Amino acid sequence: MRKAKPFKVPRGMKNGADHPLAQKIQAEFADFYIGATLFRDDLSIHLKREGLFSICRFLKEDPALDFDYPIHISSVDFPNEAERFEVVYEFYSIRKKHQIRLKTRVPEDDCVIDSVTPLWAGANYLEREVYDMMGIRFNNHPEMKRILLPDEYDEGYPLRKNFPIQGRGWRDTFDFPH
Repeated sequence: MRKAKPFKVPRGMKNGADHPLAQKIQAEFADFYIGATLFRDDLSIHLKREGLFSICRFLKEDPALDFDYPIHISSVDFPNEAERFEVVYEFYSIRKKHQIRLKTRVPEDDCVIDSVTPLWAGANYLEREVYDMMGIRFNNHPEMKRILLPDEYDEGYPLRKNFPIQGRGWRDTFDFPH
């Protein structure tokens, strides 16, 4: 049986759309694929949020891809854009030794995306951190609650760009010694 090659960046490649892994995802999920970028040999696939779970299941279950490790899940705030938040997923295949970054956008007025925790249990705490700091909710998450801040914290989401640098409310009333 022939061993599958990892999806390494071919020498001299500058365009993410030409990457074999990007082409494979585009072929399988054309309706959800937006584009791909390549920066310092790191491949990022941009996709519509509606296709996130299906694409992640494909990345995990396809034997040639075998993405078995969620490295990181984070988010970025673009306050002046219609789809304000970008959710960023980084996955790695330990056996195949390749990685991928997925990026998808969510608007502020519908700040919800599907959880990948049913696929990778290790995504549980990563998604909870994104929820806690940015307010992005994850559908079908087994325990969608704060992880870093107290459950009763109601001052907003500290990593949003419109969150005041000095915080809100009770911090302003402290009587600090001079």
